[in-house]
Amino acid sequence: MSTSQRFDRGHTDDLMSFLAASPSPYHAVANAAERLEKAGFRRVAETDAWDTGTSAASAAGSGGRYVLRGGAIVAWYVPEGAAPHTPFRIVGAHTDSPNLRVKPLPDTGAHGWRQVAVEIYGGPLMNSWLDRDLGLAGRLTLRDGSSRLVNVDRPLLRVPQLAIHLDRAVSTDGLKLDKQRHLQPVWGLGDDVRDGDLIAFLEQEAGLPAGEVTGWDLMTHSVEPPAYLGRDRELMAGPRMDNLLSVHAGTAALTAVATGPGAADLPYIPVLAAFDHEENGSQSDTGADGPLLGTVLERSVFARGGSYEDRARAFAGAVCVSSDTGHAVHPNYAERHDPTHHPRAGGGPILKVNVNNRYATDGSGRAVWAAACEKADVPFQSFVSNNSMPCGTTIGPITAARHGIRTVDIGVAILSMHSARELCAANDPFLLANALVAFLEG
Repeated sequence: MSTSQRFDRGHTDDLMSFLAASPSPYHAVANAAERLEKAGFRRVAETDAWDTGTSAASAAGSGGRYVLRGGAIVAWYVPEGAAPHTPFRIVGAHTDSPNLRVKPLPDTGAHGWRQVAVEIYGGPLMNSWLDRDLGLAGRLTLRDGSSRLVNVDRPLLRVPQLAIHLDRAVSTDGLKLDKQRHLQPVWGLGDDVRDGDLIAFLEQEAGLPAGEVTGWDLMTHSVEPPAYLGRDRELMAGPRMDNLLSVHAGTAALTAVATGPGAADLPYIPVLAAFDHEENGSQSDTGADGPLLGTVLERSVFARGGSYEDRARAFAGAVCVSSDTGHAVHPNYAERHDPTHHPRAGGGPILKVNVNNRYATDGSGRAVWAAACEKADVPFQSFVSNNSMPCGTTIGPITAARHGIRTVDIGVAILSMHSARELCAANDPFLLANALVAFLEG
């Protein structure tokens, strides 16, 4: 697909389906892998040798490959005749979102209520999880070491808010939530709380024999589906846009480039790297601060007959765009934003800049992104934080520092970031995807 064949509103429709089908990082990478497979990509195992020829199961030769590890995926496309030192063009993103996650001993309750013990993951807007119908999803690990995805995508849990009659000051003094005491969801009635009830229920949901599950990574999600809003349906609300919006756009862009008419002549090797655990620091075997990306890229060079010198050349010429959601100016809180930088929803992707390296963008990176947007005929905006407000960060600085790769921080401007349900302009996701195609094409 060339940039003259543009993504349109259908891309946003597809994003909504992707969000609904991806209640956990494990589901997100499985759905991304399914889309890659349909585009001709083939999975390679990290435990196999990668230089064993040009079969579909090998990482040698041309074509699309991907590695799946937990809630992370790295996919790449090698054009025909690419040299081992061919530089990479990388779209980086993350698959995790703030939420409530199930503890090792999940069965609890009090005063006739059966509850599920949860821990706070990342930095959610905790009030957004109150009085909301919640499902439960994630990964079950079985006795033989294999895993099974599970998704109870119907109202199962609820975190009930205290009635105003018992907290008269809530409307004047604000809501104050204790993370331990006030966010444990209810899921039934009864005083007989038995260890193993929740996992036994999930075994039944997954069609597994009783006692088969020995480990789990489970999290809550809102079961309300994504939806268009507004008089002209120019807004989109949905869960986990931070940052599955970028995972979806990156997957769409990579498959479009790999199946386009110019795929054989690409000057770069296009890559998608979607990591887990960005919301709590990226320090894991599936996080951006781990060795996953560097190991995969190195092995792909060596699988094509390259040397360490080829690896160094490929990394030195590489560029990564770290794509993550950012803040649109909030109409009710405009004073919280920089007074001269007001990114608007619907105005195209944002370029994130912070001179203290909370974002990795510098002037040369800006030029790369500006060229991609110009090629795609996509407008872009600049974002900086108000000097009096702390600035967030992304996988961008981590990628730049860990791998020595020039990195640019970009994304889509949204409202309600870290809420159980976020908001963006309906056209911004496909504008981002178009710009990513142009970036990967080089």
